Amino acid sequence: MRQTWRWFGPGDLVSVDDMLQAGVEAVVSALHHVPTGDVWTPEAIERRQREVATRKDGSPSGIAWEVVESLPVSEAIKKQTGDFRAHVDNYKTSLKHLAAAGIDVVCYNFMPVLDWTRTDLAYRVSHGGTAMRFDLVDFAAFDIFILERPGARESFPETVAAAAKRRFTEMDDARKAKLAENVVFGLPGAAEHFTLSDVRAHLAEYGPIGEDGLRANFIDFLSEVAPLAEEPRHPAVLSSRRPAVSAARTAAHHVDRGALPDDHGRR
Repeated sequence: MRQTWRWFGPGDLVSVDDMLQAGVEAVVSALHHVPTGDVWTPEAIERRQREVATRKDGSPSGIAWEVVESLPVSEAIKKQTGDFRAHVDNYKTSLKHLAAAGIDVVCYNFMPVLDWTRTDLAYRVSHGGTAMRFDLVDFAAFDIFILERPGARESFPETVAAAAKRRFTEMDDARKAKLAENVVFGLPGAAEHFTLSDVRAHLAEYGPIGEDGLRANFIDFLSEVAPLAEEPRHPAVLSSRRPAVSAARTAAHHVDRGALPDDHGRR
């Protein structure tokens, strides 16, 4: 077990020097500024490695970028629409570039639309600091009454739905807007952020795909990238991530791990 730190790049409020003071031994990062579906170039990867390896005064930090979280899978790949074949090729090229740079642990996910969700991005905790927070009742209020996703109410236990209704009625317009902004915000430093209209449009497109279609698309994706990770020239550990809650989860449901290839997740 090693102490690693999720770092969002030079724009992160936490600097490399701060990480060293906290006892960090390695860094988990990604090229968040690169649009999903584009190639991660050797130059961009090397730049991030230099940023991690260098302190503010220019001296070596002694730590390295060792884990990618994550190399994002585009909505086009998940839905097999538009330029998805080009995106798959670009994904494989990015894996090769990461392997050539010595980075062989790559996280990904195949969750529809919102793969990372918090209801509060600056929750004040008892010691005075702030932390990101997920509140199920707040999320239900968003899903049922702000996003107004068809079937949303039935996705939650009755007690949660009732509590969400009470909380929503107590919110003013500014609080509703802030909750919506937080939920669809995505990862800090990401190249793209969704609007409510974007989320509704994506959910509508997932409807016809359904659970079986999403599973099939997932297996197609793994059949392309997993063999590449098996090659001695491009060794990689592919690690999938699971959501706490995804607004789109009930539109396409979860992908049944039992239906995936046996070697999923292996080197």
